[in-house]
Amino acid sequence: MVRRLAALIVLPLLATLLAATPARAASVDYVALGDSYAAGTGATGAGGLCFRSAAGYPGLWAARNDPASYRTVACSGATTADVRNLQLWALSAKTDLVTLTVGGNDAGFVPAVLTCLLGTDAACLREAEKSRSFIRTGLAARLDATYRDVARRAPNATVVVLSYPRLYDEAATTCDMSPAKRRTLNAGADELAAVTRARAAAAGFTYADVRDTFAGHGICARTPWVNPVNVLNPVASFHPNAAGYRGGYLPALSAAL
Repeated sequence: MVRRLAALIVLPLLATLLAATPARAASVDYVALGDSYAAGTGATGAGGLCFRSAAGYPGLWAARNDPASYRTVACSGATTADVRNLQLWALSAKTDLVTLTVGGNDAGFVPAVLTCLLGTDAACLREAEKSRSFIRTGLAARLDATYRDVARRAPNATVVVLSYPRLYDEAATTCDMSPAKRRTLNAGADELAAVTRARAAAAGFTYADVRDTFAGHGICARTPWVNPVNVLNPVASFHPNAAGYRGGYLPALSAAL
């Protein structure tokens, strides 16, 4: 009788646990596209012409889910035009999953950050406003064209577009940027996220926002997930570190899927 009761309790519980266990992506053909944030730049082991790292979010997701195939063609410095002209060859009708982060370089991410790092609050605001003006007036068309081409090349794929984090912790009392500069850069990230979300939705793609997962872990935070300026490894500057890709990007991608 005891054994029978135990079986009545244990078997349904076991069935529930098995049903809750995520299935491995054994039949998924996965391709990662995009810029340095998609390449894993800033994480351990980033190298080569594109500064790719297996510790970026595409490599982490592939390692955890064991897809049938995985290829990354993401490259540091890539714009939407680079994705369309240099990366789409990796897609086909057999592609099941595509991830993409792009748009920051189109919007002038690097000049804005450098101006804010080296210039005055006013210079930072002026340069950031140039980027935000382009985000409002010109970026949508570039994203639309890119998303159309991705959908055309991989018509059967689930496409997940991932955002960028806010770079700085605005609450930190000690930082290499003034509070005004930090607010300016983070506001640019928010505007970029809004446009990217809208265009991804219009394309029928899934949007994964990493700003909440990175909250409290920007540059100058007690446990930063974004690299500050690094004169010895300048390419890593202002990119997520390994903890950022693992704790910020990977959960957002996993939740989106």
